Amino acid sequence: MTRNPKLEEFRNQVAGKTATVVGLGISNLPVIDFLLSCGMTVTGRDLKNDDKMKSISSDLARKGVNTFLGEHYLEDIRDDYIFKAPGIRGDLPPFRAAVENGSVLTSEMQVFFDLCPASIFAVTGSDGKTTTTTLIYTFLSEQFKRSGSGNRVFVGGNIGKPLLPVIEEIRENDAVVLELSSFQLHAMRSSPHVACITNVTPNHLNWHTGMEEYIDSKKTIYRHQTRLDRLVLNADNPVTYSMASEAQGHVTLFSSSRTPSENDPCDAFLYLDNSVISLWNREDPVPYPVLDTKDIFIPGRHNVENYMTAIGAVRGWVDPETILSVAKTFRGVEHREEFVCEKQGIRFYNSSIDSSPTRTIAALNAFPQKLIVILGGYDKHIPFDALCEPLAVHAKGIVYTGATRDLIRNTLESSPVFRKAGIPSVTEPDFFAAIDAAKGMAEPGDIVILSPACASFDSFANFEERGKAFKQHVLSYTD
Repeated sequence: MTRNPKLEEFRNQVAGKTATVVGLGISNLPVIDFLLSCGMTVTGRDLKNDDKMKSISSDLARKGVNTFLGEHYLEDIRDDYIFKAPGIRGDLPPFRAAVENGSVLTSEMQVFFDLCPASIFAVTGSDGKTTTTTLIYTFLSEQFKRSGSGNRVFVGGNIGKPLLPVIEEIRENDAVVLELSSFQLHAMRSSPHVACITNVTPNHLNWHTGMEEYIDSKKTIYRHQTRLDRLVLNADNPVTYSMASEAQGHVTLFSSSRTPSENDPCDAFLYLDNSVISLWNREDPVPYPVLDTKDIFIPGRHNVENYMTAIGAVRGWVDPETILSVAKTFRGVEHREEFVCEKQGIRFYNSSIDSSPTRTIAALNAFPQKLIVILGGYDKHIPFDALCEPLAVHAKGIVYTGATRDLIRNTLESSPVFRKAGIPSVTEPDFFAAIDAAKGMAEPGDIVILSPACASFDSFANFEERGKAFKQHVLSYTD
């Protein structure tokens, strides 16, 4: 195994020190094992105090980890290091008090950036993160395989497993691909070598203090880059386009709606020339074709934009032949417009990852026919007005469910455009009853899609759990 001097220095630095890990979800448990292996004394803390958490606490106790659970879990933090879960704000008073007393507030992701010897490709944005991250991972994996280099690609962040516990396996010539949320970026002090922002629209406003802070968190992905790094931005999104002028490194823009201009603040520009994704480069301004969108297996204009983002990230690392091979075979990611089954002539699609209105709009646009749509879930305080016109055009029927069911219904019914469309709807608070109601509205040849436009936390731990529950339920229907 190749020596990692940064990792050796970290182990020496923290050996004998204390750490408190806040948030004892699945992703932080391997982090605790890693810190223990570094010779640290570890404490675990979590707001939950249910039977599952008590079982986790018992398992940790056998490893010598003391735990604090329940309402007062953040009291009296006196450890040398605090590893905070992404979903917990770092400006809470107990954290501020601990830092004032000498604690170092950090996270698994920050320490991973500090120690990683390989090039890091990272993706953030309001929509399209998971597909784009998976595409970059697939491009690089296929390229390494074709080259016979033996190099590996690691994927993590919001998808995959925590990477800090496997930091010792990562070599300098490997690659790391990360999906990063605004929660993870909020307090980061590092940026990746290649940063991508798919788009920025209102999201997670229940957690952030407002849209300004949400945008500022996204900017962290490039804020600490150098002039040798790369930033890939959406030219069609006003927020991301405005970021190009702030970049320290090289900028690649992409657009599915226009061609490049000499005035665009970028070094390269990916755009559509009829159906072909083409690249304009300021150093060699004769554009050349990269990929015909007819060769992209997964449907939808939003997926063309995901490909543009990923191609912008890996150009120079991945050959055109590899890009074409992946485009023809890549079937998309689980929970994103995922075909589940056909029962009684009705096709069921799982798009549980659609946790915002813009994601649902993209899903609606991906299908050539009108859909029966299941909407609703956890309230992230995002307005639903943007759904009115797309649903009026693309919905055959709607089932409202979850905590936001009344809010979404009232928003849509207050729209003259939506009311004029006369789309039948049903309200079912229970998730599984909502699926049954959608099936009941459908006829042979129809499509039922779970595209909630909301997060899952009102009923499920995450969108994956929600999607799997949906799939299990529809698979139980008789043919």
